[in-house]
Amino acid sequence: MARITFQRLEDHSTLFWGLLGLHALIVALGLGAAYYMEHHGHVVTGMNNAVVWGMPHVFAVFLIVSASGALNVASISSVFNKLAYKPFARLSGILAIALLVGGLIVLVLDLGRPDRLTVAMTTYNFKSIFAWNIYLYIGFIAIVGVYLFTMMDRGVSQTPTATRTVGWLAFGWRLALTTGTGSIFGFLVAREAFDSAIMAPLFIAASFLYGLAFTVLVLFTMCRETRQMLMGEEMIQSFRGLMIVFSFALLYFTAVKHLTSLYASEHHGVEAFILRDGGIYTALFWIGHVLVGNILPIAILAFGSGEARPFSERQAMTIASVLALMGGLAFMYVTIIGGQAYPLNLFPGMETSSSFLDGEVARYAPSLPEVMLGVAGISIAMLVVGIAIKVLPFLPRGESVTA
Repeated sequence: MARITFQRLEDHSTLFWGLLGLHALIVALGLGAAYYMEHHGHVVTGMNNAVVWGMPHVFAVFLIVSASGALNVASISSVFNKLAYKPFARLSGILAIALLVGGLIVLVLDLGRPDRLTVAMTTYNFKSIFAWNIYLYIGFIAIVGVYLFTMMDRGVSQTPTATRTVGWLAFGWRLALTTGTGSIFGFLVAREAFDSAIMAPLFIAASFLYGLAFTVLVLFTMCRETRQMLMGEEMIQSFRGLMIVFSFALLYFTAVKHLTSLYASEHHGVEAFILRDGGIYTALFWIGHVLVGNILPIAILAFGSGEARPFSERQAMTIASVLALMGGLAFMYVTIIGGQAYPLNLFPGMETSSSFLDGEVARYAPSLPEVMLGVAGISIAMLVVGIAIKVLPFLPRGESVTA
């Protein structure tokens, strides 16, 4: 294989600075929204006593899951020894860290008392999956940081064993991280929509798709900025095949999750709510998650690109990636908000009602501050990536192309 050279982003295009400025503005608005919610309290959000994880949690979990999948390209390169992916391994690592940082910042600012974060960091209840995840998140950042060092340091990078060893550790840790995130919901037996061991592999499949979608969009943006062909047609075809496989995998585990729940009579109520009677949650599941997030990307990538077809390969990959991420937000909304909206089964086999709305579907409408805080998480991640590729050589050097 030809020697790979890396570069910083040296061109100062209007688009690049415009995107950085836009993301900085969104982050400022998100921080303002967090302050507004902290100052005025829970009442200014759409959350209530039933739905305690709102829109910020949707974005936070979406970013955390995507962070694990974003490392996929680096893992394929070092763990599975696919050298064609090696030029993108550095970008894959920094994108994974950035997405996780963006998600965790949203999570911390949505706690209600972010000033008490030190308590969560120093006092652990190891019977709680949340305590496990603190180690998984911090460990992921540390391990991927070391992983990047082994790839970028001239002395260490000459020893492939070091990169491969740390790559295996990062690969195993990222699977554990996504398993832990999925298990947050899988271990909540009180919520019928969550209580399932399949949540862990379902989240792993989702991470592969969403992380790859983020990677593709960042790479295509950098191709435009550097005016270089960073990815050849063969590489685009490889990414295209991976995205189709990951979409099918996510659809498969989604089907398994709901079919196993339908098999148990105790879950018929919540399954009817999500699949048929849930209103906005049913619409987001079938239209957002299934159709927009998976079926349309598969159809576009498999049948809509190429000669004499509506889209070029690059256009198809871009559209499919955007649709996959939109579907990912819909999936997280249905999973997190829909799972809380369905009433708790306090007394199995009996109907319950009270002045506290027991037995009724909870209402939730996200407020603007919640949405702004959630979107700010994505902007934080993109700012981290933008600054990183400006100061350090994360990008491969490709063939120059005319504008």
